[in-house]
Amino acid sequence: MGSPAAPTLGPMFIGLIFNIFLYGVVVTQTFLYYSTYKNDRLWLKILVGLLLFADTLNSAFDIAFVYIPLVTDFGGLHDLEFASWLFATEPAMTVLIAMMVQMFFAWRVNVLTRNMYLVCFIVFCSICQVCGGLGTSIAIGIIPEYVQFQKFEAIVIVWIVAAVLTDTTITIALVWRLKAHQNGFAATTDRLNRIIRLTVQTGLITTIVEITHLILFLTDNTGIHLIFNIPLAKLYTNSLMSSLNARTGWKFSTTSEGNVGSLATRDKTLHFTGGPVRTGPEVFIDIEAHEMTDVEDSKHSLSPAASAEPHRKVMAI
Repeated sequence: MGSPAAPTLGPMFIGLIFNIFLYGVVVTQTFLYYSTYKNDRLWLKILVGLLLFADTLNSAFDIAFVYIPLVTDFGGLHDLEFASWLFATEPAMTVLIAMMVQMFFAWRVNVLTRNMYLVCFIVFCSICQVCGGLGTSIAIGIIPEYVQFQKFEAIVIVWIVAAVLTDTTITIALVWRLKAHQNGFAATTDRLNRIIRLTVQTGLITTIVEITHLILFLTDNTGIHLIFNIPLAKLYTNSLMSSLNARTGWKFSTTSEGNVGSLATRDKTLHFTGGPVRTGPEVFIDIEAHEMTDVEDSKHSLSPAASAEPHRKVMAI
């Protein structure tokens, strides 16, 4: 006869292992970010700090709700059958962390596309996800018995479907806009392809994990879905941190055009698009500096010499 802890605490423990491993990656990436990008905007530094704090709190709660039944109350059947308030914090913490990351990418989509309908859709889906996650935490408090979790599956479906829609929309919007900026220059295409690959990879990971979590939750009445649910918050934070920290790799990359590589190292800015400066609305993107400015701000900073050089306009993400 198998252990009565296997259906619930087994998946929790495995999920906790992944959670703590990814938390270590978050800490490392946060240290690299603050060490490397000291001139980033204040609000971005605050966002990174808030994510680290939330992930630390999330990991502490996860450790506690696994430690108590396995150590403190070892041998008791109650903790094997009923979820504690510590466990109920998991969905709420996950959606709050996910929302902070998704709002950052929604801001990035807004900078790149200036499409308020698209941005509003992303924000709406993200808010729906938060409502679903908070509703799941409340439902766990009302129905704490693990085998009865399917009773509030509708709330979980809202949570996961909204999260998948948000992540997928962000990924498609960023890839579409970046593809539109490819202009035939080898350096431009190489760097934009790197950004596109990173965008697709980070968005794809969270989407696959969320879909797997939902399928297992709906088809299996044990806790196997927790293997994918517990590390989810760290995947979101790592997707943002990898996007921010990847700027160092882009700065020192080289292409077949040697003079372009030297320009990126010397000026820390590679100018991409060709043609004369347009007066219509456009977004200038500086991959290295991660400074996003509107065209109105950029027109004051561009010198007449800059407009005479056909491939030296700033593009940024």
